Amino acid sequence: QVQLVESGGGLVQAGGSLRLSCAASGRTFSNYAMGWFRQAPGKEREFVAAISRTGSTTEYVDSVKGRFTISRDNVKSTVYLQMNRLKLEDTAVYYCAADSVIRTLPIRVRDYDSWGQGTQVTVSS
Repeated sequence: QVQLVESGGGLVQAGGSLRLSCAASGRTFSNYAMGWFRQAPGKEREFVAAISRTGSTTEYVDSVKGRFTISRDNVKSTVYLQMNRLKLEDTAVYYCAADSVIRTLPIRVRDYDSWGQGTQVTVSS
């Protein structure tokens, strides 16, 4: 499995921006589709965004379309989540995940076989 470490979370006012990073190590990064998920207190972990191995294909949950952008740098073995126009409901722990299986861009929790430890994003009013 690949090891994943997220960073970039924090406290931000509504309408502000944050960029999350997820650094991978231990395996060939370009062999993995990557995803971002989030989990708010008392709620299930939900899909946010995913990106294919080459970065040519992306997928987003409807609630973040037009505000969040997922990208990757296969030389740096890092995936990013740029979050703009943040809302109170974006508050959650954000996790990056890696999928080693070649398939249609994965959006389900069970599709991913490696997870980071999470980074807290708190949006205040």
